[in-house]
Amino acid sequence: MKTRFWKYLAVCLIAFASLPSPSWAAGYTQTKYPIVLVHGLFGFDSLGPVDYFYGIAPALRSGGANVYVTSVSAANSTEVRGEQLLVQVKQILAATGASKVNLIGHSHGGPTARYVASVRPDLVASVSSVGGVNKGSKVADVLIGAVPNVTYSLANAVSGLISFLSGSPTLPQNARAAAASLSTAGTLAFNSRHPEGVPTSACGEGDYQVRGVYYFSWSGAQPYTNLLDVSDPVLALTAIAFEGAKNDGLVSSCSSHLGRVIRDDYALNHLDEVNQLVGITNLFETSPVTIFRQQANRLQGLGL
Repeated sequence: MKTRFWKYLAVCLIAFASLPSPSWAAGYTQTKYPIVLVHGLFGFDSLGPVDYFYGIAPALRSGGANVYVTSVSAANSTEVRGEQLLVQVKQILAATGASKVNLIGHSHGGPTARYVASVRPDLVASVSSVGGVNKGSKVADVLIGAVPNVTYSLANAVSGLISFLSGSPTLPQNARAAAASLSTAGTLAFNSRHPEGVPTSACGEGDYQVRGVYYFSWSGAQPYTNLLDVSDPVLALTAIAFEGAKNDGLVSSCSSHLGRVIRDDYALNHLDEVNQLVGITNLFETSPVTIFRQQANRLQGLGL
């Protein structure tokens, strides 16, 4: 009798384990409007086999989403990057016949997406900011005061190389303008012109919907997450600039807030948020890929 019971239990456990997770069910990420991913500073769409949003676009597509990965200047002002993104959004809409897009931007990609939603809200269904620099970064503040001109020239060269290798050699690069845009003063000026979704309190939520556009945000708050990730020590060092405030290594949790705050305390750092480096993230936290899929399903639930 006992033997039969344990056999039955084993069969049940195997059957349960083989069931697909709800987050991987067919149609789970199938949104009404295309999802458009926007990279951050020194970012790219892909460099050879490595995507900036590592493994994220295929995972979204596997659940039915129509996904596009854009490429804007690796380093430039938010407005310049925003105009570049706007051109690509119009191209995507023309190619798909859709009337709007769901923009998801990481880091500097957050304000870049916000710019498009602000100047052309009729083309945008939602903006999701991932570790977005929505109220500036203290790391940028420090760099502006400490970095000599030659470093900006080097950063421009690196940005140009990134754009060249990713197939966008003509995009203009301006590292000084990027740093200014990401500084506290720069984002304050930008927010005065494009305030949609930005919290009016120091660390609260912003309006969930403005002029028909839904706003969301999420971010990590653990700069060092994996001993095997060579970028983690760098982020642990830059985290010192925040003087103990919760941050992901490059952006404070409060600065990342935009619209509806999904979470600002994932045990992830700034690169983990887009599943970098090459999928090496915190083994004890929700996978960044799953977080993106959950957001797609959230948009689906809103009819977006």
